[in-house]
Amino acid sequence: MNPLAAELNQIIQAANPHVFDMLSPVGQNLYFPKGILAQSAEAKMKAHKFNATIGIATEKGRPMHLSTVASYIKGLPPEQSLTYAPSFGLLDLRQGWQKALYAKNPSLAGKEISLPVVSQAITHGIALVGEVWIAPNDVVICPDKFWGNYALILSVRRAARFSHFPLFNAQGGFNVSAFAERVKKEARENKKIVVLLNFPNNPTGYTPTQEEGEHIAAVLKETAAAGTNVVAVCDDAYFGLFYDERCMKESVFTRLAGADERLVAIKLDGATKEDFVWGLRVGFVTYGAKFKGEARAFYDTLERKTAGAVRGTISNASHLSQSIVLGAMQQGGYEDQRTEKREILRRRAARVAEVLKDPAYSGAFEAYPFNSGYFMCLMLKTVEAERLRVHLLDKYGVGLIALGRHDLRVAFSCLEEGDVKELFDIVLAGIRDLEADK
Repeated sequence: MNPLAAELNQIIQAANPHVFDMLSPVGQNLYFPKGILAQSAEAKMKAHKFNATIGIATEKGRPMHLSTVASYIKGLPPEQSLTYAPSFGLLDLRQGWQKALYAKNPSLAGKEISLPVVSQAITHGIALVGEVWIAPNDVVICPDKFWGNYALILSVRRAARFSHFPLFNAQGGFNVSAFAERVKKEARENKKIVVLLNFPNNPTGYTPTQEEGEHIAAVLKETAAAGTNVVAVCDDAYFGLFYDERCMKESVFTRLAGADERLVAIKLDGATKEDFVWGLRVGFVTYGAKFKGEARAFYDTLERKTAGAVRGTISNASHLSQSIVLGAMQQGGYEDQRTEKREILRRRAARVAEVLKDPAYSGAFEAYPFNSGYFMCLMLKTVEAERLRVHLLDKYGVGLIALGRHDLRVAFSCLEEGDVKELFDIVLAGIRDLEADK
């Protein structure tokens, strides 16, 4: 083991040995190198005559660049757009995002959390979690309706074993009892469980109510208190896009951070959906845990291991993207603009709910509960989803996503309010076409 990794591990073990036990073998061996990057950082501070350390080209004291490239970047000098960013992410952005986390989640007041580490969006954040925390054959608990890329990232690439529970109960709410039963079953059979919580949920667009969120947190805290190590991963990709007053408006992370020595809470979020900048690929990985000693020293070890995973894969997330997000956050009107866009999506969701009350649809499909995010799902009653998807595409030029045998995902985020009814009428027409062909 590298001495730097051993040093980090000693700090973690002294602060909370259960956290060390939850790390994957890769996570235990990860560290942030003090090689070229550290020497370059030192040179940046002290090399007043010549600095020939970092692998970029300079010209007249500035990063060398092509005017044909720079002409597309307005308002950001090459130093803030074309150079490498730290593997941890830009410090100002990390600090700004952490401050925003406290503002958006008032229940975090008084709790110590890590500085977010910047990932190349949340997909990369999930991969980082897999590398740092998930060993082959670790169990990952998540609902039966989940983003398909989880399987590719954690099952195919990390060899984790998925364990599912039904997302909804008969009353159309989060299935707390099924969740608790699944967690308790896996806790009896495993020393460590990983629980993946994605709210608003992709694909259904469901966020638990306040009461349901408290129950989720209580189940995980009780499981940890009973002696099972719990890694709780909160995928908050669509955070803030809540359209129902009953939705839990804070991340479940707020209820789990620092709750028990055997519980590590990990928050994955980002500017991707919150700031409507999908292609910029700026995400964050933030930790909350219980430990002995000084918070900064403990969290620094987890940040270093995570940044080591970044360094060992993509080196760093885009400097240009990070600078754009940071600059936007610092501008006046930033929050007002976010609120305006969220309201547009809320109205679209409301229109979908209104249209789906039409009894004409009831024999063909019904909607799973939805109250947030970008999506909603239809449960088809008479035809299979893939067959309908292809038919709608070929005959009507309408694209939807088939999930399993009978579920069809609709991204109402892409629909203007005035187009909602026409879309569902076309879905119904497509179903009638296929029924007639039987």
